[in-house]
Amino acid sequence: MSYFVYIVRCADNTLYTGITIDPTRREYEHNTDNLRGAKYTRMRRPVTLVYQRLYASRSLACKEESRIKKLTRSAKDCLIDDLC
Repeated sequence: MSYFVYIVRCADNTLYTGITIDPTRREYEHNTDNLRGAKYTRMRRPVTLVYQRLYASRSLACKEESRIKKLTRSAKDCLIDDLC
């Protein structure tokens, strides 16, 4: 099964990074009262999907998610804008 690493931009302009098998469904979950939405994004709605990249395994996706979460904000913006 393939997994996506995704980034959503919240209404307060913060970024949230996660992994999923379906980025569109995940964005919907973040934007609704669905209990699967992250606690972080609940008070920062609406969120907009701004980045997604496909990985061959959950393990690779988790490693990339961890790497992205450690990046500075400017490095994340660079990644989103595909300038890096």
